[in-house]
Amino acid sequence: MSLTVLEPGFYTTIQDMGRPGLRHAGLGAGGAMDSYALCVANLLTGNEPQAAGLELTLSGPVLRAEQDMLIALTGADMEPRIVGGMELPMWRPVWLAAGTVFTLGRAAAGCRAYLAVAGGIHVPPQLGGRGTDVRVRIGGLSGRPLAAGDAIPCMAAGDGAPPAVALEARLRQRVLAEGRRQAIAMAAPRWFAPPRAYGGAGADGIVLRAMPGAESGQFSEAARTALYREPFRVAPASDRMGLRLSGPMLERTTRAELLSHGVAPGTVQVPPGGSPIVLAADCQTTGGYPKIAQVAHVDLPLLAQARPGATIRFQPIDLAEAQQLDLAREQELAQLAAGIKAAMSGL
Repeated sequence: MSLTVLEPGFYTTIQDMGRPGLRHAGLGAGGAMDSYALCVANLLTGNEPQAAGLELTLSGPVLRAEQDMLIALTGADMEPRIVGGMELPMWRPVWLAAGTVFTLGRAAAGCRAYLAVAGGIHVPPQLGGRGTDVRVRIGGLSGRPLAAGDAIPCMAAGDGAPPAVALEARLRQRVLAEGRRQAIAMAAPRWFAPPRAYGGAGADGIVLRAMPGAESGQFSEAARTALYREPFRVAPASDRMGLRLSGPMLERTTRAELLSHGVAPGTVQVPPGGSPIVLAADCQTTGGYPKIAQVAHVDLPLLAQARPGATIRFQPIDLAEAQQLDLAREQELAQLAAGIKAAMSGL
């Protein structure tokens, strides 16, 4: 069972929830930039949250389903549609008939979309993960972005979770009962999973909640004030390693060199020029630039959806609040998983 890549899109990779536990050896966790969107896509197809899916950046691919399959699309709206046919709904499971060609265009808003397939994408795990790390050249398909002609291996039909298999059977029967299989290539339930992770994105830009970094005291009071008061823009030279921001220069008053120290996704570093960089999923494990702030883990999906030119604002919080936000997100996802399972079972 597979998806064939007819056109690869701007930057499409296979991603999962990363390779935790290897930072001491110099390998970052990597994984999906927007772990929330990939997690929900997996739940909608009956997969475990850590299953591998596709991460699509700015503009998506053209794909062909070689067998009947259940998929889900989440994240940025890339206006998915069946070639020559209807739009594909997002944030809900969708059954596709074998041979269906579907396309994802430019993101109307946001930056990254995610595609999950019931049973998961089944490339071999490397160092405990299936996700693509382009810099290290591991995971995915030979450690690289997808290219035209690639066959993406997926689990065979019927190998998914029982609720998902039952839903897939009901959707297939809906299409067959109408007696128009050649004219209708997809079916989806009415229910969907509302995206709740993007409440910090609005007309004034994306708001990232952040805690003081270890070296925040080395910056001038004006710099610390500007960080939380002034807007920044995402520069074009941004990628999965980090987002470079343009805006007010953040002056460091201490001139002493720092020893290399641990960094993580969400760390806000400030190089000598004064323009901050927010580290992302593929960031290095250590760095020597001072850390003025740390974005709360719960807001990393918002960071993942910040496209070049987007406005970023920072909002101060403390560690206790960040931990409470993480706990609330975990509870929300657990409730969502139970609701999706019940809906798939027809309860």
